[in-house]
Amino acid sequence: MQSSSLYTLAGSLNSLFIIVSLFGLWSQLQKIWRRKRDANLGAGQATDVLSLNQFTVSFLAYCAFFVYGYSITPFNHYIVWPRLIASLIALGILYEIDHDRRSVASRNALLTCALLLCAGVAGLLFGPTFTDEKRVISQSLIVAVTVLLAQGYAHQIRLIWRSGKTGAVSLKMSQFILAMDISTIFFACVMGLSTGWPLLLLACVSATTKLAIMWLFRWEKSSPAAQVKRQAPA
Repeated sequence: MQSSSLYTLAGSLNSLFIIVSLFGLWSQLQKIWRRKRDANLGAGQATDVLSLNQFTVSFLAYCAFFVYGYSITPFNHYIVWPRLIASLIALGILYEIDHDRRSVASRNALLTCALLLCAGVAGLLFGPTFTDEKRVISQSLIVAVTVLLAQGYAHQIRLIWRSGKTGAVSLKMSQFILAMDISTIFFACVMGLSTGWPLLLLACVSATTKLAIMWLFRWEKSSPAAQVKRQAPA
């Protein structure tokens, strides 16, 4: 058993960095709003290069951990409430993507994620006490979401690589979420692998993809290959 003081320290530190990561998500939403105010941008340009795939699975990751946090014993406030807020902001980004692109895919993603969040909140408010079997189900969900998250961020990385530009992608979001991922890895280790391994798995995958995206921001500015890709006809 880890000491309660170390657990409290790790949980509080993780919560602090989750709050920091919320500013990163919020900065992504603000960047979209700033681009929407640019009169020179046409339909679909306010969310240019943003991967619908990536933000859908990001929402699923936040929502899955929101459910996981209240399905384990004891109820983990450090996980639940920050992830609920993150889910709401991610849903706001999906709304802006749909409003900008007005495609069937973006509308389906928005509606599906909205329904999942409503179901998650209903489970918190009205659901019975979770059993060990339901905890296993929530852990399995997180593993599935981790695979989807890796695929979603790979799609975002591929979009940047192919276009030679980061477009509407927010650098601050990647930086702040990376800081959260590092603190989550520490928190998961303190929780113990028997309980915290889902956190550890997802945080390691997320941190790796954030490092790749941050490198692409540097690549965009310094690489001749990126400039050639930007000048190529669409």
